[in-house]
Amino acid sequence: MSEINESGWSTYRPTKTVWFWSTVGASILTMVVGFTWGGWTTAGGAALMTDQAVRSARAELISDICVHNFASAANATENLKELKSKSSWEQDDFIENGGWAMVTGLSKPVPDAADTCADALVKLKELPSVAEAETSS
Repeated sequence: MSEINESGWSTYRPTKTVWFWSTVGASILTMVVGFTWGGWTTAGGAALMTDQAVRSARAELISDICVHNFASAANATENLKELKSKSSWEQDDFIENGGWAMVTGLSKPVPDAADTCADALVKLKELPSVAEAETSS
């Protein structure tokens, strides 16, 4: 019995080639697990996520201003009925043509702001009064 134990794993000495490929395999496995389940990302992926977050935040901000501008308009109730009667791909054009998504000082419209504004307005059951909108700000 003692001969079997002595000639088993306790006396095994791997070669340099085995050590090298074991290290390479463990490194690759660590990277695969890290990037798929560990939440790791590359610098390029992080930059892309940052750009998307910035664009989304800008669109949300302009959308909030757009909803306020829309509700402040003299014929807001009629405009809301007309907006809801349009198809979803025409709603953002209606918002852009009405000028509610434009902010003074910006040379061009913010991408996705009119679409986000239209979505927020369509979801409203009724328009907030201008006085409510100003006191909640």
